[in-house]
Amino acid sequence: KQWYQRRVAITAGIPKENFTCLTRLDQNRAKSQLAHKLGVSVSQIMNVIIWGNHSGTQFPDARHASVVLNGVIQPLTGALSDDAWIKSDFITTVQSRGAAVIKARGLSSAMSAAKAIGDHTRDWWFGTKEGEFTSMGVISDGSYNIPAGIIYSFPVTIQAGGKWSIVQGLKQDDFATEKMVATYNELQEEATEAAKLAAEADN
Repeated sequence: KQWYQRRVAITAGIPKENFTCLTRLDQNRAKSQLAHKLGVSVSQIMNVIIWGNHSGTQFPDARHASVVLNGVIQPLTGALSDDAWIKSDFITTVQSRGAAVIKARGLSSAMSAAKAIGDHTRDWWFGTKEGEFTSMGVISDGSYNIPAGIIYSFPVTIQAGGKWSIVQGLKQDDFATEKMVATYNELQEEATEAAKLAAEADN
């Protein structure tokens, strides 16, 4: 019958936790910006977060990130000591990076996206390292006041075999809350529009 009914029938027996979306490309871009700013390797940066949508409203968050300097893990914000940049140019550069690449090359960043897909699926299957988390769009369970049921990018830890859990207890200030709500609102608008289109297709 109609495409929407077929989709519902096909996915009915699949656990909702088996559906994730890719924000690893954005996370990789955020790590690259931070590594460049600090003059270190990308591999020395960990626990950068992408909250929300894979769009211009996403919230790249470095406040909970760490960096390895001289063999010692330390808070990235302390090492960088540039809160103004973290709240401005860092965010907007990551948010607009895809558009900037297309404008410069006339093509999307296909290889970067392919690497991000590999990173995403590797961590989803083999799990995250001890003390580290990654960003992944998953079904919200109400964490951080993001309404349950919508796919939203959160920081997650993953056990080998694919069981993910949203990282809990990360403190949010007013600035972060505003950014997180803005990207949620966009996702909710998209969900509403998708439901409307599905209903029209079934008529």
